[in-house]
Amino acid sequence: MSKRFTYAQSGVDINVADEAKQQIKKLVKQTFTRGVMSEIGKFGGMYSGKFPGYKNPILVSSVDGVGTKLKLAVAMKKFDTVGIDLVNHCVDDILVHGAKALFFLDYMGMARTESKKVSSIMKGFVKACKAEGCALIGGETAQMPDVYSGEDLDLVGLIVGIVDKDKMLDGSKIRPGDRLIGIPSTGLHTNGYTLARKLLLEKKKLKPSKYMPELKNTLGAELLKPHRSYSKSVFGLLKKFDVHGLAHITGGGFRDNLPRVLPKEVGVRIYKQSFPVLPIFSLIQRLGNIEDGEMYRTFNMGIGMVVMVAEKDAERVMAELKKMKEKAYFIGEAVEFTGTKVALI
Repeated sequence: MSKRFTYAQSGVDINVADEAKQQIKKLVKQTFTRGVMSEIGKFGGMYSGKFPGYKNPILVSSVDGVGTKLKLAVAMKKFDTVGIDLVNHCVDDILVHGAKALFFLDYMGMARTESKKVSSIMKGFVKACKAEGCALIGGETAQMPDVYSGEDLDLVGLIVGIVDKDKMLDGSKIRPGDRLIGIPSTGLHTNGYTLARKLLLEKKKLKPSKYMPELKNTLGAELLKPHRSYSKSVFGLLKKFDVHGLAHITGGGFRDNLPRVLPKEVGVRIYKQSFPVLPIFSLIQRLGNIEDGEMYRTFNMGIGMVVMVAEKDAERVMAELKKMKEKAYFIGEAVEFTGTKVALI
């Protein structure tokens, strides 16, 4: 009689996965809000369609991943920040439309499930969701040894938010003369890590544990700084001012992200000397001898969210941000489109 073959022998341990699921259930319940109508573990996550206080509610959704920043997390065996990255990236994407996060779902894929790793990532999801008042209502943890190798993993998130139709931002109000206000990033956020990792860790052979005086931090800790959320500051502005537009500066930098919210007849000028470039970007540019144009089309360069307001409101908006203890800079202006959508000067 031939020896029986099991799923575990093929690389998938269901017992470990079940143990991880039990830990996940306890963590996720901390994020549940009034609208949640299902338990974790069901085939679908359910959320009530009743939205008190909204006259004409519009649901806004976005899906994104953490990308190759995960390679660094794997190298450092540090997974407590990448969950925060994923939630906040998604939060900021729908925030551009004036939407508040309602619920979030995640996907984790890896060669084999490790309870400690999964729990660490989940704690990041939970921390970020609780900060946003957003429910984590479901997800998928997949063991696929034939798809992922070694310690590799992937993270993807789906978020759904809500905004009243008459308060939704679509950039249509942006006019020539509007001022652009930049709110700082914490670092690379979740973009440009393929370039940064190959240059710093592979080509220059720097160790994540190496202390870099110009960063006042170890290289690894600097690169793993979480993608921040701008919701508190932005909603504070939306309550008091007529914000014409918002742009989340992610992959593609200013050149790719600002045009996504600009009307056809409007372009913008960005003044590169108007805000401080974070030391991590200066380090990358110096060590790689990278041209300015390549840096500004790859990284956020220190600005994670751009707020566009009428010139008459600009100073008051800046004062409000200062009151909220938020650093901000006048980084440019909207102009009539003459062939160049984003001019970096």
